Amino acid sequence: MAHLFDPFIVKGVTLRNRIMMSPMLQRSGTAGGSPTEWHLLHYGARAVGGVGLIMFEGTSVESRGRITERDLGLWDDRQVKPMAQVVAACHEHGAAVGVQLAHHGRKAWADNRGYGPEIPIAPSPLPFDEGWSTPHALTQDEIDEVVAAFRDAAERARGADFDVVEVHAAHGYLISEFLSPLANRREDEYGGTLENRMRLLLRVIGAARQMWGDRPLFARVSATDYEPGGVDVDEMVMVARHLREAGVAVLDVSSGGITPKPPPTWPGYQVSFAERIRREAGIPTVAVGLITRPEQAEEIITTGSADLVALGRELLRDPYWALRAACELGVEFPWPRQYQRAMKSEPLRAR
Repeated sequence: MAHLFDPFIVKGVTLRNRIMMSPMLQRSGTAGGSPTEWHLLHYGARAVGGVGLIMFEGTSVESRGRITERDLGLWDDRQVKPMAQVVAACHEHGAAVGVQLAHHGRKAWADNRGYGPEIPIAPSPLPFDEGWSTPHALTQDEIDEVVAAFRDAAERARGADFDVVEVHAAHGYLISEFLSPLANRREDEYGGTLENRMRLLLRVIGAARQMWGDRPLFARVSATDYEPGGVDVDEMVMVARHLREAGVAVLDVSSGGITPKPPPTWPGYQVSFAERIRREAGIPTVAVGLITRPEQAEEIITTGSADLVALGRELLRDPYWALRAACELGVEFPWPRQYQRAMKSEPLRAR
């Protein structure tokens, strides 16, 4: 039996399989940060297609934390009802639904190199790259406000009936910036040692749990910055242990993003990070990164390299990847009644 289609139970929430849709910005929201008909169709198709856990795109906890002005948000109560409508549609078709709560820090307004309608923020006044806007370095009082924004967004996520909240602490965005010495040059209690650099992350996790309760809380991290002097996997194992103790149920393991230099990639290039963190930190993990083939995903689960596999661009190409994977792996997995006539391919007839 293919273990990719084993259920996964986390904090009382049952995922029908180990396939997760990775959060991917759609840049298709309203000017007020709410989802549109596009999101209903986009996420609904992946629910119909058999995905176990659909993770909504990076959803900003503050308006100034967006990458574009069309990003989704949960900084306003008016965003809750439109979110709930999309979540309900996905639930109707059997998928669990998560939301990635994000603040993009000095990489906000990326299309304009940080020159957007609001000044970007960061731990230190260091631009992301040459030609980018210099971010405002947060004061300690302002850090408190960011923590409160994550807390309030988690409360709104509960109101929208999400099953999972994921705190985005990867890819060189705000929390990742605090974690990395390459972006964090502070000399107060938020800079210097790893204990200090992870302080914001642990405060955000605590604040989110305050409102989210005992529901599943994920975190996405970059296992390495791929640069000397940056975060490496040794440090991330230590961070993961603290996150487990703080109540994080699953760690979504990615990498890179703190600098403009792209990492070297190959199919499954981040799986080893997920495997090591899972083994050494004792926390369930998600593997992500150029996972495209059903047998590749199955091997990751079967060998214990990770507990879930996240697909990004492959699910953009094929919303019904999970249904196809079940067929290729020989698994009996329920198809929507309306599609069952296509479960078995018919041989081509000569014309």
